[in-house]
Amino acid sequence: MTSLQQITLPLPNGPIKQLLLLIEGGELQNISMDFEQTELTPISVTIPGNISDITQQLCQYSEQAHNNWSIGLPESGTAFQRRVWQYLQTIPMGTTQSYGEVAQALNSSARAVGNACRANPYLLVVPCHRVVKSNGIGGFGGKIDGEAIAIKQWLLAHERK
Repeated sequence: MTSLQQITLPLPNGPIKQLLLLIEGGELQNISMDFEQTELTPISVTIPGNISDITQQLCQYSEQAHNNWSIGLPESGTAFQRRVWQYLQTIPMGTTQSYGEVAQALNSSARAVGNACRANPYLLVVPCHRVVKSNGIGGFGGKIDGEAIAIKQWLLAHERK
């Protein structure tokens, strides 16, 4: 049986207060955001070396946006989702493309691209926040309003600095 571990990573800067990292068998499986600001209880946990590097890169990103991730794409997802996630990593920091533009580049549909963005398991590393509607900001993290959109807007502004 493979052990599952969840690490809560508080971020020092920006509106994302903490990230949740899901680790299975010493490998990172998912990076997601906690929209609720919760009280964190410090716990002692052994973080594998490769995960420690990733947590450091995530904290650095919250201070100064970068594209220097030492993490490959996850093995999860469909072949199409992985194609979308790989394409998203080619969109330059601080710029956006519409769901339709990404779809055209991948010979697909805007809805399929949006669904792949929603299924993105590596928040920030796979920059789904750089994909917007042709007439607006679009969604983020499966949400289309509220704090999620404010975070998406902050991420885009943060990358333009």
